[in-house]
Amino acid sequence: MAYDADVIVIGAGLAGLAATAELVDAGRKVILLDQEPEQSIGGQAHWSFGGLFFVDSPEQRRLRIKDSHALALQDWMGTAGFDRPEDHWPRRWAEAYVDFAAGEKRSWLHGQGVRFFPVVGWAERGGYDATGHGNSVPRFHITWGTGPGLVAPFERRVREGVARGLVELRFRHRVTGLSRSAGSVDTVTGEVLAPSGIERGQASSREVTGAFELRAQAVIVTSGGIGGNHDLVRANWPERLGTPPERMISGVPAHVDGAMLGIAEETGARLINRDRMWHYTEGIQNWNPIWDKHGIRILPGPSSLWLDARGNRLPVPLFPGFDTLGTLEHIMSTGYDYTWFVLDQKIIGKEFALSGSEQNPDLTGKSVRDVIGRARADVPAPVKAFMDHGADFVVEKDLAALVRGMNALTKEPLIDEAALHREIVARDREIANPFTKDLQVMSIRGARKYLGDKLIRTASPHRILDPKAGPLIAVRLNILTRKTLGGLETDLSSRVLTEGGEALEGVYAAGEAAGFGGGGVHGYRSLEGTFLGGCLFSGRTAGRAAAGAVG
Repeated sequence: MAYDADVIVIGAGLAGLAATAELVDAGRKVILLDQEPEQSIGGQAHWSFGGLFFVDSPEQRRLRIKDSHALALQDWMGTAGFDRPEDHWPRRWAEAYVDFAAGEKRSWLHGQGVRFFPVVGWAERGGYDATGHGNSVPRFHITWGTGPGLVAPFERRVREGVARGLVELRFRHRVTGLSRSAGSVDTVTGEVLAPSGIERGQASSREVTGAFELRAQAVIVTSGGIGGNHDLVRANWPERLGTPPERMISGVPAHVDGAMLGIAEETGARLINRDRMWHYTEGIQNWNPIWDKHGIRILPGPSSLWLDARGNRLPVPLFPGFDTLGTLEHIMSTGYDYTWFVLDQKIIGKEFALSGSEQNPDLTGKSVRDVIGRARADVPAPVKAFMDHGADFVVEKDLAALVRGMNALTKEPLIDEAALHREIVARDREIANPFTKDLQVMSIRGARKYLGDKLIRTASPHRILDPKAGPLIAVRLNILTRKTLGGLETDLSSRVLTEGGEALEGVYAAGEAAGFGGGGVHGYRSLEGTFLGGCLFSGRTAGRAAAGAVG
């Protein structure tokens, strides 16, 4: 029986595009399958902020940030917390990825036309000791053009492969099975879905109009994770993070359902670390949603007062931007699945960024003028739209009205005005004093010693109850599903492994489906800016390895 292609790639997200581009460079024939319409090419990367983790980059050095491979590896390992026998390959991938981030990653992307915003962000600051979780220095580099700007060169390379007759793009093809016709997995079967003209990210029809069977010498699985499947998220929810949230919002569309992971597992692949996941605690309902339960993450600066559902400050060091999963674990121990930011207009104008390409039209559109305009605005337009229309926002001139608005958004009126007033006043007294015992106040002052934070990410210290900084703002924060940190176990050539540790012949995996490499390159937690880069690195590796394995 003849082959239909040298390699079949399942999933046209960033990892799939990177793998296909490498196969094209090697002169291999590829069929790229995806269940969604062609307008959704690029997958979740299109919607991203475009953050990338680099080590000792020119952007860092210009901002006098002293970074090194040794420091980055220390941070990665302290954050990952690898502690399982199955962490052998994830640990090897982590070492390789830090090498990549400190080495050719930036020059490789730069050579394809990718450029970067000059100010480096400081995500996941940790707040523990030197060998614990968090980035010791700023490493979050924003792609000029955000997610679409990062997808573009890989989509271009793939479409050049189409023009050369090396690539077939088959959208609306949903894979339902993998099988062997010889010794290795070489057959992909599935359903052809009805054509769909919906806009990117919207729910497409599941109507089946036909079936397909394709054969190739190798198959690369780049189908993504489980973040759109809340039932599967809850089924895999780790005990260490408490009871799964009763209510969650989605950072990804519903078709990110994890179905392909189960198909690969049925074929003999080993799926590891399925209880490791990355969900955000600063989610807000999109006032202009594209998909069901569409949520947006706030990328906060350090100044907002973070309160639990009853109005108690979150414990040290659970400040905005410090420890995502530590905060999630604490929230789930409170008996409620939401929290609050309390702040003022001066803070929101300087410190709130919204994750996502569509929420950053200036960066996505590569407009220097609009970026300057955003910096000069009292409140950036996308943030102002949420203040005006967002279901989770309360904006009032005085505290009494703010508390009434907060209690109106929840099932129970849990916020006590007098208690909240005492909490804010106590915090404001610390701001008025050059000395302080409040670690959050220390962190605000420390952040402003970094030029990037002082310029665009951290408001000057001030009293929240100062009328000149108003109006007052409260934001209800929801749990936002996002990334699967576990996945199909792979060796350093992206070959999928079986329960016995042997290669599942003919099958490779990359991107979120492979835990961004090895079945969980991040371990328990992420340093941020590492998901897109993980897709690129593992996709590139899978494409090159498969290209070398097929004749």
